[in-house]
Amino acid sequence: MANAVKWKIKDLWKTLKNIVSAVLVGELLLRLNIIRYFPHFAYLFLLFWLSIWASLATDTTLNKVERNKKIIHNLEIEHAQKTYELVSLSRRSTVEEMLANMGSQLREPEKPAVRLEK
Repeated sequence: MANAVKWKIKDLWKTLKNIVSAVLVGELLLRLNIIRYFPHFAYLFLLFWLSIWASLATDTTLNKVERNKKIIHNLEIEHAQKTYELVSLSRRSTVEEMLANMGSQLREPEKPAVRLEK
């Protein structure tokens, strides 16, 4: 037990002071000899960065998809309305009514059309 290390408050204070000064100066990793793991830290940083970038890109794409779904839905409604209007305009009664409102003398033929041949 003669060689056993006895910790004193002074030693503990000195060690804490060394750690704080190393952190402030930026030498803590060098003192702990962690610099040999730098390639691993760089690789982890790259993986985290790629993961964050991929999630942001995915979020942006999903926002665009949702916006385009809304636009498509509105365009489908507009297309249905225009189709209804065109179908209603192609009825004979509607065409006759429109011609009469415009003052035209055109009416539905009384007898069928005659086909001319060469």
